[in-house]
Amino acid sequence: MKVNNVDMDKAGIFVEEVKRDKNKAIKVKKVEGTWNFEEGKAQFASTLEYQNGSAIVEADAPQFMGGLGIKPDPVQYCLFGLAACFAQTFASIAAEKGISLKKLKVLAENKVNLSKALGLSNEPIVERVKLFVEVSSDAKKENLKEIEALAKERCPGVYCLTNAIKLDIVLN
Repeated sequence: MKVNNVDMDKAGIFVEEVKRDKNKAIKVKKVEGTWNFEEGKAQFASTLEYQNGSAIVEADAPQFMGGLGIKPDPVQYCLFGLAACFAQTFASIAAEKGISLKKLKVLAENKVNLSKALGLSNEPIVERVKLFVEVSSDAKKENLKEIEALAKERCPGVYCLTNAIKLDIVLN
């Protein structure tokens, strides 16, 4: 059965697997990309592998940062990941609760101060990220607020932005 374009049968099977073996909940995600030195092309490209295929994703800096501005910049991809992750989490939690959504739109926004990236200051590069969530449903407002709170708590993208995560860099 699908609710909000979420296959509840498959999700339920996964939940039961994790109940039996907590290690089933652990997934490793990898993205490997290459800097492009060829003039006229986007600066960075990656082939993202997923369960049923792959997609080439390219990023380019805006012209004022030395790119051509021909592809989204890396921060836009970060915001896209956050918006998509929050939407998926929100829709899934609503489906778990039997709440059908008619519309779900997520806007992720931040203001970037590039002076630190340019080596000109110590000001924070990003001070705040905002999510604007537009939802339409026959559910009561308090039910949607509960789903919003649970999505904020459970969304991996939100977690990555709101918790310090150890970063190791291995230079080869």
